[in-house]
Amino acid sequence: MVHSLWTARSFHAEPHLAVVGGGLVGLFGALHYKRRHPHHHVLVLEAGAFPDGASVRNAGFACFGSPGELLSDIAGEGEDAALARVQERWLGLGELRRELGDGPIGFDPCGGYELFRDHAPLYTSVLEGFDRLNQLLGPVFGEHPYRVVDKGSSELAGMHVGAAIHTHLEGSVDSGALIHSLLRKVQGEGVLYRGGAQVVRMTETPGGMELGLADGTVIVAGQVLLATNGYTKDLRPDLDVWPARGQVLLTAPVEGPLPKGTFHLDEGYYYFRNWNGGILLGGGRHLDKTGETTLEEGTSPVIQQALETLLREVILPDRAFTIERRWSGVMGFGRQGKEPLVERLGDRIVTAVRLSGMGVAIGPRVARRAVELLG
Repeated sequence: MVHSLWTARSFHAEPHLAVVGGGLVGLFGALHYKRRHPHHHVLVLEAGAFPDGASVRNAGFACFGSPGELLSDIAGEGEDAALARVQERWLGLGELRRELGDGPIGFDPCGGYELFRDHAPLYTSVLEGFDRLNQLLGPVFGEHPYRVVDKGSSELAGMHVGAAIHTHLEGSVDSGALIHSLLRKVQGEGVLYRGGAQVVRMTETPGGMELGLADGTVIVAGQVLLATNGYTKDLRPDLDVWPARGQVLLTAPVEGPLPKGTFHLDEGYYYFRNWNGGILLGGGRHLDKTGETTLEEGTSPVIQQALETLLREVILPDRAFTIERRWSGVMGFGRQGKEPLVERLGDRIVTAVRLSGMGVAIGPRVARRAVELLG
């Protein structure tokens, strides 16, 4: 088909930058680049009709890490690396809120908890490092972020847990509203967003990056920002980025009061929050890491049963509930470490992937680093 003069100029002009992946990192990357180069043509290519990756398939946590996770990171990587990661998450959350506003993203400063079962060895080890962790994090937050919550506290009423640690600095977001707000802002700055545009091959040529779409279309771009996170192996199987499916369920509204806040349990492998009178619960990937290293959306009986058991025994003991919805999202992890992969892969391509389940917190800053590499 031959395009008219007008569609060729407005919709099919060769972009200076093509962003592959229209999630949080891809959209922030397009926004940062367009502000640096306002006269450049920037095109975002998203496989789905709308953004539909992990950015909108998560549980909507605005968090920077539970004490158990951070102490484990310190033990494995040292204080400097672990604290730098927390600082990036904290700065990223602040940047996200300033850029989009708390109202449009549904930010709720509800606080965050790490819960511990009765007689959990993890709780003992966390208490041993608790004071030191607060001291280390004081300069990051301007205060000690964590406090111990006793078993009998009203904050834990209705749940069958042994103890908890709380921070008032975390919160939750409406992930759909967040991406919708970001997409509007990106388009308002003059970025062209193209849904249903799955990139199936990339070839670097002397004239530019040649992108082949699933429908046979070929786009030649001056540069490419690859922001496909968990789906990166489809285009670059050589990179250390592996898919990690996270399963989620939502109960129908439950009678009676529900816990307020965002909650992590069992070293962060389970996480839940109150959503419109029901419980939004995800996790359990550690029960079948091999099976959950997949690009396939969907759920599995073993993990869904584990989530329901957690509801019955810990979150909503002796209370009736029904499951209203189940879904999953694909995250991107590395084999070792939690650092995002932000690097130049060639003369015309930069990657910004491997968010390790923390895209809401670090996405804006990962995108900014990638744009700096683009020049």
